[in-house]
Amino acid sequence: MSHTLGIPVRAAPATGTPPLIERLLQETSRTFALTIPLLTEPTRYEVTVAYLLFRVADTLEDATLWGRERKLAELERLGRLLDNPGQAAAASLAADWTADPPTEHQGYRWLLAELPAVMSSAATLTADAWRLIATHTSRTIRGMASFVAREEGGALRLRDLADLHAYCYAVAGIVGEMLTELFLLGRPALWPEGGALRADAATFGEALQLVNILKDSATDSREGRYYLPPALGRDEIFAVARRDLGVAAAYCRRLERVGADRGLVGFTALPVLLARASLDRVEERGAGGKLTRDEVTRIVAELQVALERRAVSALLPA
Repeated sequence: MSHTLGIPVRAAPATGTPPLIERLLQETSRTFALTIPLLTEPTRYEVTVAYLLFRVADTLEDATLWGRERKLAELERLGRLLDNPGQAAAASLAADWTADPPTEHQGYRWLLAELPAVMSSAATLTADAWRLIATHTSRTIRGMASFVAREEGGALRLRDLADLHAYCYAVAGIVGEMLTELFLLGRPALWPEGGALRADAATFGEALQLVNILKDSATDSREGRYYLPPALGRDEIFAVARRDLGVAAAYCRRLERVGADRGLVGFTALPVLLARASLDRVEERGAGGKLTRDEVTRIVAELQVALERRAVSALLPA
């Protein structure tokens, strides 16, 4: 079922996600480029489009080549596009961002230039899927803007633990909530666990974001983003990260227990497993410590075996 979104409709490709959309995913993501292909259609297509729109918003929020007022203006324009989609508006944004890009990252620049193609792909989603994606992306855009508005001298500094939680919710907790609604869409077998999944959905996303913040803190600070409040002790932050990862693991276990397809279980479990390994590495070596390609390959292989055996829960952190 297609809908117009103010954009010429084309039928969803019989083979699934269009090649251009797949390439954009590969050029703009690390973890999601590994996890999204585990999903079955149509969820794979829906989540890919959603990821790309969230990535556009994230690129505008983090724009290292723009000042605060420009970031706020462009986030607002993106929000208006999602509220009232149209090909001309998408093309206008893409042209402006290409002429004066917000980032040096070539993959993100390509994504911004291809915004019309992303929105055309969005036009082939079901109305229910698009409603969920547009609503939650708009919520994140508003949350991002509230933090961008606080920047002083090109820098954002989070104040305390509550502020850190609020930021993680705005940029990732909402993603967890959106993903949960997409998982539940058209899967009545999951509905008995819907309440429990929704209860843990935000923490699922926030846990992964907090690990990324710890891992990337050195790079973030060089670019004017001070997400780790100075008043918080290192041990306290790691304790929060491990506690939240425990909730994220419980979310994955619930999906496996209720009999969710292996794509959903793998999609949720892999980032949790990678986050746990990354957190161990950062705790041992400090910010900037990253998993090697071989380590990631090993974790993926272990997950594949566990998926075959329906024993993913045993791999997950307590």
